Amino acid sequence: MHIIFWIVVGIIAGALAKAVVRGEGPGGLIGDLIVGLVGALIGGFIFDALLGHSYSGWIGSTLVAFVGAVILLFIVRAITGRRTTV
Repeated sequence: MHIIFWIVVGIIAGALAKAVVRGEGPGGLIGDLIVGLVGALIGGFIFDALLGHSYSGWIGSTLVAFVGAVILLFIVRAITGRRTTV
């Protein structure tokens, strides 16, 4: 059940991060949602390393996953060389 929770939170975080980080990722919408899932793990690791804990509950977990997803989206888009269109 815990894994399903993190999958849902990661997908929500990926969708929110896609709305904040402009441009198109290398995999389109599905790629951005997958980046959100991975970003959820990264966000949890960052918050745990910096604060000694990660937040619990829907809101806290989504915030942590969102931060990780935004960071990862910036990194992926910088590496793939995709630029934002205005």
